[in-house]
This record gives sequence, structure tokens and C-alpha cells, in this order.
Amino acid sequence: MSSVAQVKAPPRPPKSARRATQKDKERRSAIWLILPTITLLLIVIGYPIVTAVVESFQKDPGLDPATGMFSEGGFAGFSNYLHFLLQQCGTTTCPPGTNGAAFWVAIGNTFLFAIVTVVLETVLGVWMAIIMNRTFKGRALVRASVLVPWAIPTAVTAKLMLFMFSTYGIVNTVLHQQILWLSDSSAARVAIIVSDVWKTTPFMALLILAGLQIIPEEVYEAARMDGASTVQQFFQITVPLIKPALMVAILFRTLDALRMYDLPAILTGGGPGISTTTLSMLVVGQIRQGFNAAAALSTLTFLIIFLVAFIFVRFLGANVVANQAGTKKGDAR
Repeated sequence: MSSVAQVKAPPRPPKSARRATQKDKERRSAIWLILPTITLLLIVIGYPIVTAVVESFQKDPGLDPATGMFSEGGFAGFSNYLHFLLQQCGTTTCPPGTNGAAFWVAIGNTFLFAIVTVVLETVLGVWMAIIMNRTFKGRALVRASVLVPWAIPTAVTAKLMLFMFSTYGIVNTVLHQQILWLSDSSAARVAIIVSDVWKTTPFMALLILAGLQIIPEEVYEAARMDGASTVQQFFQITVPLIKPALMVAILFRTLDALRMYDLPAILTGGGPGISTTTLSMLVVGQIRQGFNAAAALSTLTFLIIFLVAFIFVRFLGANVVANQAGTKKGDAR
């Protein structure tokens, strides 16, 4: 009597191993899907940044002030950076891009415009978003009309404001004053701030409105039943629930304001003197005098904006981690 050998099927891998294999396949597929985008970003963004950093350590060709002879350039070390960080200006009307004092003045102007405009745009944007979030006849028309200033190109807005803030423009006519908006340093800064707030507030209102629309109406009804006033509802319900959208709007708008160029360039030309010159205007002015020095200045500008963005993201990330840690502790209890 012959015995038939029984062939046993190989054991199936455990469910955890199959799950890990599936995750590895999904991870490889995701890498292949995002690889073209990463490659494109490296070409479009990474290569110019690296090139600018390398050229910022090179001398610009021209006459050597020490010898009076023509120099073809070469390695400059940190001299291009020290030129902007340390060198001083002898007068208050130095042209943009020629000295270190202009660099610090431009930093002050840039942060002044960024802080003031973002604060005003945030306050006005929240107010406009609350109005647009209400139910009333013609709400769609109001929402569309509010976005008109933001849709207008900045160059067109600057030209429009140039006519409005001229000596005999509509602003002086309404105020019954003869303010030299474009010839006085303080007035020129006010003109730029007003122009930027008028144009960009709808952008803030649009992002904040998106956050308002996800708040259930039942939350406000429950608060009213508990006797909460309108002010209490705003600070205890609205503000905490729109905080994620609000912080994203502030972050985007701050980074955009730190790169401000076309509005002050067209409206005031950076003047009077350098009282309204921004960092971006300083970079453009320096390009006409030396490309490698302009690369150093643009690198400094990039580092400043990157530092601001890092502070914003780090601040938000710390809150998220703290909330998650608190949730886990609560679950453990």
C-alpha cells in the first residue's frame, strides 16, 4: 500500500506583515507620484536660490577702489554682506542700493508697512467677513463687489492712488487740505498703508469668511440661550473657532507684505529720499550697480522672510503639539 505525500500549503504571513507590505507599496507609489513635482521645484526654486547664494560670495567686476585698476571679480567672502550690514551713509538722501544705512532704513520701512497693514487688514477683514457671513438679500453681490479691489492689478491700484493722493486729488478735496502726500515722508508712508489696506483687505476677508462658514449656527443659538452677549459670543466662540483660518491668513499676508515692491515703487518711487524704500526695491536698485552684491542683498532678504515664516509656523506647531499632548493625557485618564 503506497502512501501519498501530502503537500502542505505555505503558511500565510500574519496580518500585520501584510499590512506593512501594503504600506510599503503605497509609500513607493506616493514617492513616484510626487517625484516630478519635487524635481520641478528643485529646478525652478532650488537652483536659483543656490546660484544666488554662490554668486553673493563673488566680487562684481569693475574698478577696485583700493588699486584703481579694473578687476574681473573673484571670491569676495562676506564682504558683500558686510557692505550692507556695516557701512554707513553720509547723507539722508542716499539713493537706494548704495550703502548699508539704506539697508537698515529699508528693513524699518518694510516691517512698518507689514505690521501696520496686516493689523488693519485683519481687523477690517474680520469685520467684513462677519457681515458677508450673514444672511441678507443681495449677499452674493456684496461678496463679489468686495473682491474687486483685490482683483485689480497692483500697478493699476498704484496709479489710481497716485491720482487720488496728488496735490489736487480727491483725497485733499474731500479733506479740504493741501497735504503733500507724495513729498512728505510721514504722509507718503500713510498713503502707501492706506493704498495697501484698501487693496488687500478683501483677501483677508475671504480667508476669514471660509473659517466662519464652518461654525455651526447651533453653537450661537446655544450661547444665546445661555445669555451670552454679542461681544461674549465673538470673543469666546467666533475668535477661537476661526483662529486656524485667521492665522493662515495673517501668515500669508505678512509674507506678502514683506515682499512689497510695486505699490511703493509706482506710488512714491521710494521717496522722498529713502523714507518709503522697501527691501525688494533696494534689491532692484542694487542690481543696476552690481549683480553679485544684489545677490547678497536678496539672500539677506530671503533669510529675513524665512525667519519670519519659521517663527509663525513654529508658533502654530507648538500649539498643535500641546493640544495633542493634552488630549492624550485626557484619554489616559
